Amino acid sequence: MAEKHPNVKLIESFFTAYSKADFEGIQKVMDKNVEWHIPGNHPYSGIKKGIKELMEYFEKLNDFGFKAEQIVMGVNDNYVIDCHRNWSTSDTHGSLNALSCLLWKIEGNKIVEVINFPQEQSLVDDFFQKNSEVI
Repeated sequence: MAEKHPNVKLIESFFTAYSKADFEGIQKVMDKNVEWHIPGNHPYSGIKKGIKELMEYFEKLNDFGFKAEQIVMGVNDNYVIDCHRNWSTSDTHGSLNALSCLLWKIEGNKIVEVINFPQEQSLVDDFFQKNSEVI
């Protein structure tokens, strides 16, 4: 079996850390000036610029019981595209069960930019809108 591309290993490291709410582990794979693009029309959409803004966003996702499970990845020397399932485990914050794809830009073995492409933006908007009203 062929060895995994280093960029796949990097994204798998992110998902492993994310699944454990290991914010320190997430930071290890991110460039300090990372940009994460969150589409939509909800209080958490927009571009998260830098580690601090991104970690605040991930902490909020953790509060909502937001989870992700990888389905498939494609890779080259500069990018990874992954498709995964998102869901929420929190009854308090409403439910979500949808697919999403992320385009990860990688430089120097660090994630420098991520662009999110949700399956159905209106489901994501509704989920985050409801959750912003609860908190």
